[in-house]
Amino acid sequence: MKLLFAKIGNASGMVAPVVWAAAIIYCGALRPEFSHYHQYISELGERTSVTEFIMRYAGFVPTGLMHIAFAACLYVAFGRRPIATLAALLIAINGVARIAAGLFPCEVGCAVPRLLLNQKIHTLAAVSGFFALITASLLWGVLFRQYKSLRVLSAYSIASACLALLFLALTSWSDELRTGTGLYERISSGALSVWLGVFATRLWTLKAYDIPLRPTKNST
Repeated sequence: MKLLFAKIGNASGMVAPVVWAAAIIYCGALRPEFSHYHQYISELGERTSVTEFIMRYAGFVPTGLMHIAFAACLYVAFGRRPIATLAALLIAINGVARIAAGLFPCEVGCAVPRLLLNQKIHTLAAVSGFFALITASLLWGVLFRQYKSLRVLSAYSIASACLALLFLALTSWSDELRTGTGLYERISSGALSVWLGVFATRLWTLKAYDIPLRPTKNST
C-alpha cells in the first residue's frame, strides 16, 4: 500500500503540469475577451466569471493536491534526509497555497478592492506559493549534485528558479500598467511547472518511489 501511494505521488508530479496548462488554455478559450498577455492566471477563476468554477476546481485545487502528493513521494524517495525533507516540504507548501488560492478566488480583475479578506488571502497564497516553489527548485538544484543519477538536473533546476524569479519580479513591476503582466506570470509559472514535471519524470525512470535514492559517496 505504501508503494502504491508513493507511485501515485510520483505520477502526480508528472501529471500536475499538464493539468495546470490544460486548465489555463481551456478556460482562456472559453473567454474570447481574455488576454493571456495582460491578465493574471487567477483572473480565469475570478468571482462571477464564466470560468470561475472550472479554473478553481479543475485547475487550482487538483494541481495543489498533486503537488502535495508528489512532495510525499519525495519524502520517501530520498530516505527522509533532513535537507531533502525541507525541499519536499516547500513543494507541499506550494500545493497548500495553490489550494488556498482556489478556495479563495480573487475579485474581478484580481486588483480591487484589495482590502477584502478573500482577496488578501488569495494574493498571500499566490505569492507564497511562487516563492516556495522557486526556493524548492533552487534547493533541489543544489541537492542534485549529491546524486549521480540526478546531477544532470542540477544546473537546469537552478536556472529554472532564477528564470521564474526574474519573471515574477517583472510580473510585479508591470502590475500597475498591466503591460505584459500575464505573459511574465505565465513564463514564471511555466518554468516551474516544466521543472516539476521533468523532476518527477526522472524519478519515475529511476523508480525512486520504490527504491530510496542515496547520495553518491565523496560527492561535491
